Amino acid sequence: MTIKLHNPPGIAPPFSCYSHGASAQGDARWLYVSGQVGVTTDGVVPDNPEKQIELAWDNLLAVLADAGMTVKDLVKIDGFITRPDLVPFYRKERERRFAGHAAATTMVIVAGLAEPNLLVEIQGIAAK
Repeated sequence: MTIKLHNPPGIAPPFSCYSHGASAQGDARWLYVSGQVGVTTDGVVPDNPEKQIELAWDNLLAVLADAGMTVKDLVKIDGFITRPDLVPFYRKERERRFAGHAAATTMVIVAGLAEPNLLVEIQGIAAK
């Protein structure tokens, strides 16, 4: 099973490390990852927004690993952040975590998340 990334001619290229579309070919096992937030294994939410973004990615990748998957199996990521000033760090961390893979991606700045101290949430869809 392979994931094919789609960046067709005739539309602007992606603004950063992502693709406009991604499809999974063949007989794939799908994994839908619930929104992961920036919380430590003992339930602590750091005050540092950059640490929260790193932890949210750590947690998403841990769910992938538990399912026998890696970042290369991601088809789609949706990121939710609560402040516009977090966009550059979110993009930088996404690019670092993608490590050359560029799944389809949406990033939205939202008014808030389920808990007021949470600044980021990332959900994903993977196929293998």
